Amino acid sequence: MEMRVYGEPYETAKGATIITVARLGGSRFGPRDVAAVPVGVFVIHDGAVTWKPAVDETRIALMAVSIGLASAVLATLAVLRRPPWPDLSRR
Repeated sequence: MEMRVYGEPYETAKGATIITVARLGGSRFGPRDVAAVPVGVFVIHDGAVTWKPAVDETRIALMAVSIGLASAVLATLAVLRRPPWPDLSRR
């Protein structure tokens, strides 16, 4: 079961109020373990509320590297296993 947890609001030196948000869910270590993952923060400044999401750059970079590796493998296979008909000539 997944839950959202909101942190205690605190005020910055510039007068903005920050409220952190995390997601609690089951861990891979067992059903009784709980893992907290940051989701983002609410920023309240001059009466306006904005949402700033937490971005996981590691996941984005891993996906980019995986896509690059897969495209390199496919390109290598295409070059090594090209069809024979360009080499055929009419006699």
